[in-house]
Amino acid sequence: MIFAFLPKPLFNTDCDRIRWVKMMGYSKPFIQIDLNEFKLHLNLKNRPQRTFYFDSPSRRFYLCVITLIVNEMKKSKIIKSIPLSQHLELLALLNESIGGAAGSSDKENLLPRIYRKWKDALPNLEEAPLFRVHGKRKEEEDAAISRVYSFSETEKDDWANLFEYVGSHENVRLRFAIDKVGLSLNEISIAFGNSSDGPAWDRFIAGLKEGNESAEPEEGTTETHARGDYGITEPPSVPSAPSQARKISWLKQYRWVMLVAMVAILAGPGGSGGPI
Repeated sequence: MIFAFLPKPLFNTDCDRIRWVKMMGYSKPFIQIDLNEFKLHLNLKNRPQRTFYFDSPSRRFYLCVITLIVNEMKKSKIIKSIPLSQHLELLALLNESIGGAAGSSDKENLLPRIYRKWKDALPNLEEAPLFRVHGKRKEEEDAAISRVYSFSETEKDDWANLFEYVGSHENVRLRFAIDKVGLSLNEISIAFGNSSDGPAWDRFIAGLKEGNESAEPEEGTTETHARGDYGITEPPSVPSAPSQARKISWLKQYRWVMLVAMVAILAGPGGSGGPI
């Protein structure tokens, strides 16, 4: 919970956050989920500090799934498996808003998709199909089909061990197993705005619901829907290119001049039978 109560302007970059933690002498392990920037900060004992950036709508959806599981565990005060089927309505909201409706929100499609990503994609630290790792670049390796991140076997195991599950597909229950990396529920936090943990998650979801219920914009207005005062917005519509807009304006302004010129040409020697 180190970052949760610190004003966001203190940090311009993730490197600033890490330097601040080191400078202040914080060596206690922690995980922080930052919903302001859709990042997960990981600091484990005797391991390099890592920041994972979920940098697209579909990727951000899966960070929200992790956050949902963490919030439910913190509410129950037990690190336990959480049945996804009990949160279908909320997962559908997250999919339609944060996730950009990248896939169907129906139970028979949404829950199996989350199950597959939790089982195969999220634990994959080398290929990292659902996030980027701050401060590292993917490299080509002889045995790898594609470019991968280079990590120690211990780091790869630590990360993969976080993603536990029981059951499958529509009946899956998920567990973010922080106890497997030596952390307790007091050492993982959720941050959004100036709030932390349960209030942060509630505020985040309230903003999504408000944005989801907002009216369609009037014709000619920018399609920007503020989701509460929480900085969660729809991207604005792309404006017409300036050169094209000027061209259209010029054609409208001089259309009568062009029409008169065309009449004059048609009424020339070929039309009147003699010179003008």
